Amino acid sequence: MPELTLIKRLDGSFVPATHQDAEKCNKIKVGAGIRAQWKQKRNIKFHRKYFALLNIGFDAFEPAVQEYKGFQVQKSFERYRKDVICSAGFYDVIANLNGDIRREAHSISFASMNEDQFSELYSNSVDVTLQRVLTNYTRGDLERQVERIIGMV
Repeated sequence: MPELTLIKRLDGSFVPATHQDAEKCNKIKVGAGIRAQWKQKRNIKFHRKYFALLNIGFDAFEPAVQEYKGFQVQKSFERYRKDVICSAGFYDVIANLNGDIRREAHSISFASMNEDQFSELYSNSVDVTLQRVLTNYTRGDLERQVERIIGMV
């Protein structure tokens, strides 16, 4: 079952919290009924801040390889998000059917990660973004860009 994060507005309506949530909502036909269970989220503003950070990094990220075995290499936000989470130290080591070992990113769902863990993930993700993608930015530059995007400035 798909999961969405919604924000309640003053008029009583709900809107998607992130671009990814909006994409999920767009798949629901106008007039369609849906059933929902709700749970109060830990800190939606901080969650939105994290996705702003990810979006800034993703927009600047360019894969090192442009073609693989005749196929054009595509950027994937989901892959980028998982790679940042793993690089930030939040992963499990798993094996697949072929016996290959790889890192599996921890879930960042509100039910899976408490506020302290999420804060550490955010800080480590800033470090990863600065070291691997936005190498010409300072931490302050990146934080100002994130704040500008989420409207805190």
